[in-house]
Amino acid sequence: MELRVTEIFLSVQGESTHAGRPCSFVRLTGCPMRCVWCDSEYTFTGGEKIPFEEIFAKLDEFGCGLVEVTGGEPLAQKNVFPFIKELCDRGYEVLIETGGYVSTEDVDKRAALILDVKCPASGEAERNHWPNLERLNPEKDEVKFVVADLEDWEWAKDVIGKHLLEKRAKAVLVSPVHGSPHLSEIAEAVAGSGMNVRLNLQIHKFVWGADAKGR
Repeated sequence: MELRVTEIFLSVQGESTHAGRPCSFVRLTGCPMRCVWCDSEYTFTGGEKIPFEEIFAKLDEFGCGLVEVTGGEPLAQKNVFPFIKELCDRGYEVLIETGGYVSTEDVDKRAALILDVKCPASGEAERNHWPNLERLNPEKDEVKFVVADLEDWEWAKDVIGKHLLEKRAKAVLVSPVHGSPHLSEIAEAVAGSGMNVRLNLQIHKFVWGADAKGR
């Protein structure tokens, strides 16, 4: 079996409660969504079809126990589900960064989800697959809201409350769009919310720059 891959690299995890940890990344090609602030448009097309064994060989070279499968939208490729299972079988700690449009039902339960709920400013909020929120494992799954402004934040608060995400997820991440002029306003709103959420900045962009690939 094979996957269409944009890049495989070793870096540090830039987001979520795992931020700062050494992590291997398998970035898959293709995405059915077109968020206006997308930072990985280079994954929409191209890529290279790579057999599972070649991917595993590369991960073995890195020697890192934490692996994230990301994209694009990784769950858009049907072969990703057996790939995730084999990663888990091989003893890796596995993170899945998904945009929330594709059902997570068939993801191996040993993997941890970082589920991106699309806010209105993304242009894709109508495509959220809401049943994904009901499948969250509070021991390991995290929910991320990429917010462009305070209107997105207010919308996110409503979703968090309606779906009981403070209890349903291990963490609720509020991630301002990188470079947003509303960063301080969003941070102050999070600080004063009284909610069990955390501000989630993309540390890899501060280290290597917003446009760096393979990071």
